[in-house]
Amino acid sequence: MGCATIPPVREALKEDLKVPAGRIEGNHFSGIRYPFNISVPSNWKMTTEFPDFLEELGYGKPSPMDKEQTELYAYNPKTKSNIQFDFTPAGRYSTFSQESIERLTTLATGSFKQELEEEHGKDVQAEIGPTTSYSLKGVQFAAKKYATYTIKGVKREQGWIYGFTEPYQIFVLYMILGKEGANDRQDMKKILDSFEFMLKK
Repeated sequence: MGCATIPPVREALKEDLKVPAGRIEGNHFSGIRYPFNISVPSNWKMTTEFPDFLEELGYGKPSPMDKEQTELYAYNPKTKSNIQFDFTPAGRYSTFSQESIERLTTLATGSFKQELEEEHGKDVQAEIGPTTSYSLKGVQFAAKKYATYTIKGVKREQGWIYGFTEPYQIFVLYMILGKEGANDRQDMKKILDSFEFMLKK
């Protein structure tokens, strides 16, 4: 007997980098490439271009040749606390559930630890927080995980949120820096609470 062919669960989609990521007006972002909106506090900045200071914090600068690009970066210029939003089309055969999203979010801990060790050495000890479900407006499934560690006497909280809403995967990365960033945790919550995905009709 031949194998049954599994039908794809969605059409093949590719990220079209010719379409602009979105429009920034004051402290509000309206997505064009992907249909999502975000607002940030007045003391934060937003950009669709990679901010150079993120390299100093361990994030790799994307190449113009990359087939996928992060849609939005937001940051506090004073404290350098930051958050970034990246959408990517899901594969034709990929299926998701809250359970699978939480499992994948937990699995990302391994690559986080490896990158931390490569960047700062084995002496840096990270305390890993629990994996929790997370709610983003308009998103079917999402989960969050974070870690805290200290570099050169400055405490960092670094976290990631992985989500899925048909037909896109959503990756949110954030970092809160030191005592100066104490208020940034509240700002970060406001930013995430303002996030809204609106499926085009």
